[in-house]
Amino acid sequence: MAVYTEVTDEALRAFLADYPLGELLAFRGIAEGVENSNYALKTEAGDFILTLYEKRVDPKELPYFLGLMDHMARRGLACPTPVHGTDGQALRTLAGRPAAIVTFLPGVWPRKVRPEHCAPLGRALAEMHVASEGFAIERPNALGPAGWAPLLDGCRPRGDEVQPGLIAELDAALKGILAAWPVRGALPRGHIHADLFPDNVFFLPAEDGKPRVSGLIDFYFACTDLYAYDVAVCLNAWCFEPDYAFNVTKARALLAAYDSVRPMSDAEHAALPVLCRGAALRFLLTRLYDWTHTPAGALVTRKDPLEYLRKLRFFAQADSAAALGL
Repeated sequence: MAVYTEVTDEALRAFLADYPLGELLAFRGIAEGVENSNYALKTEAGDFILTLYEKRVDPKELPYFLGLMDHMARRGLACPTPVHGTDGQALRTLAGRPAAIVTFLPGVWPRKVRPEHCAPLGRALAEMHVASEGFAIERPNALGPAGWAPLLDGCRPRGDEVQPGLIAELDAALKGILAAWPVRGALPRGHIHADLFPDNVFFLPAEDGKPRVSGLIDFYFACTDLYAYDVAVCLNAWCFEPDYAFNVTKARALLAAYDSVRPMSDAEHAALPVLCRGAALRFLLTRLYDWTHTPAGALVTRKDPLEYLRKLRFFAQADSAAALGL
């Protein structure tokens, strides 16, 4: 469910009066997504997405997200572009919530990731990192290494209900990851997506029948962190099969395509195994927290945290970047 705040026709038409988009022709709620309320809009000017930012989003951070998308779009990245009102502002209020309109991107996200998706994904991620250069605002990664211990502490009371011995295993994993994590300044940093799962990448078929990326969406976990950590998130999200076997062919395609646009340093390559462990732990912990704190009957689909325990265990055995496809 992804429409938490209902918008009336009257309120929406009054809201749109501040935009140079012409008359409203149609709008409907979008079911996908879990953080905010999203609507598809059709106006005389075309198709757009309206987002109402819900309580989990800090309004003070919205200028970063919207400004980053604006910056990258101006530099040629295919991503949603905030629409500015007649007063020049992209952020305003609707139905008591901060709200913004962004451009609509064509395409569909892959329900089943195939090897031919991974090279376009790798190129698009590198293009995003390059396009984001020069954006002056920074946003710390609230779900980076400094946030993992507090998340784990929040899971302690009920974590072993998910699997006996889980908390002890995660304590040991966290200790090892933090001990091996790159020190600040050791690897290149910049603006990263931090959540580039398949449902945040749209594809269209190219003339040769192979998929091509038509756009990246959902930048509301974006932050300033290690570029190679963003690559590690994608290796977690794109390169495992339904039986949790790591597909080195997918990983090799992703990494080679990324390096063709923004070549990673030897130090970044060497750090990938621990960065992958960290990314696996990050998604395991957020899923585990939601799993143990979501009330029964809540209109939220909980995601299995043990999927990422399997991935964490795989990366713990990957002692070099060669095991990841390099």
